[in-house]
Amino acid sequence: MSAAEHIGQWQLALDRVGARVEQLSSFRGSGRIVRATGMVLEAVGLRLPLGSACRIELNEPGQTETAEAEVVGFSGERVYLMPLGQLHGLVPGARVFPLGEGRASARRFPVGEALLGRVVDGNGRPLDGLGELDESQHSPLTSPPVNPLRRAPIAAPIDVGIRAINALLSVGRGQRMGLFAGSGVGKSVLLGMMARFTRADVIVVGLIGERGREVQDFIDNILGEEGRRRAVVVAAPADTSPLQRLQGAAYATRLAEHFRDAGRNVLLIMDSLTRYAMAQREIALAIGEPPATKGYPPSVFAKLPALVERAGNGEHGSGSITAFYTVLTEGDDQQDPIADSARAILDGHVVLSRSLAESGHYPAIDIEASISRAMNAVVDDRQQQMAQRFKQLFARYQRNRDLISVGAYSPGHDALLDQAVQAYPRLEAFLQQGMNDVSDLEGARRQLAELFGGNA
Repeated sequence: MSAAEHIGQWQLALDRVGARVEQLSSFRGSGRIVRATGMVLEAVGLRLPLGSACRIELNEPGQTETAEAEVVGFSGERVYLMPLGQLHGLVPGARVFPLGEGRASARRFPVGEALLGRVVDGNGRPLDGLGELDESQHSPLTSPPVNPLRRAPIAAPIDVGIRAINALLSVGRGQRMGLFAGSGVGKSVLLGMMARFTRADVIVVGLIGERGREVQDFIDNILGEEGRRRAVVVAAPADTSPLQRLQGAAYATRLAEHFRDAGRNVLLIMDSLTRYAMAQREIALAIGEPPATKGYPPSVFAKLPALVERAGNGEHGSGSITAFYTVLTEGDDQQDPIADSARAILDGHVVLSRSLAESGHYPAIDIEASISRAMNAVVDDRQQQMAQRFKQLFARYQRNRDLISVGAYSPGHDALLDQAVQAYPRLEAFLQQGMNDVSDLEGARRQLAELFGGNA
């Protein structure tokens, strides 16, 4: 390249920088902190919209540091700020600077192909030590909603590699499913199986509010090297601020939206939706919103559908987001307000049973309590009939299990129960699967047909 070409390139770069400098304001406004109670800071002297980002000056010994915060509310002339991290060295009257004006005050996060195989936090900063993401494309967390009348319908099944789901709870591409489970029933293992076995172009995993130890364990031992190559992991563990947990869930969804808009079929795994709701509860209660249902303020139940509705199929010709959201059922209570709300806004749910897990039955899917609302649209009548027959026999056996175990059952009185007793060992074996075993759609359908002596 000649010297003249080098000079031309430098001149273009200088012109771009000069254009950006000209857009900057000739002065920099600031506010000051007047109150700090719990997680919320109150500032005066600022006029910023909700969701705007700010920097707060901290007086650390021997140096001046800054911390990021976000506007979460206001009252009169006072603005409520929620910090994204720990505040050490905050003093009364500390100065607060907005990060920008208008749209520029909205923070931008890295998106795109450069994030595949990476692990980032809720701010989009790398956690894996593989280098910065400054050169990647950046985008705000918010995106315009998809017109529901322009969404492509759920019409094709997606292979998740798990026999019980592929055969009896078939999931469609673009469907949003809930995974309802208490602690210690194999939820993380099931998610890892989906991440490794699902036939999707891109996997986005949001680990929201979980234990920090589980993040490393999920990446190394459950997701594995094969799953990680086509995955992006967003980790906002339990020790991060509630705002960062909310942000982590929104960021994972934004990443999935970016890949979907590029025509890719995305698997979004969010663990967990309950921790997301708890983070919003912490913020809402801290700024004075009154509690409503079991301590959850109304804003929680507005945030849940706003997050979930961003997943699903895009417009005709674009890609899809098939989403699995875990929902923690405290004490295995299926009537928990978050579980009840999630059940109403999702396209189906898979319930994991503690009694099955304790008996060594994995994956511990309670097939009677689980349902896929889009199954009719993605399977043929034959598979639908076989799945219904399977559930009838399985349920009839479970209803009479105590009678059978004490020897009170005698054949010949109930034809369906007789069939259920004979078939139960095969039904139970069909529902079990090793964590390293994969069962594709065709294989699961064929095995289901073989249970009833027919062909798929």
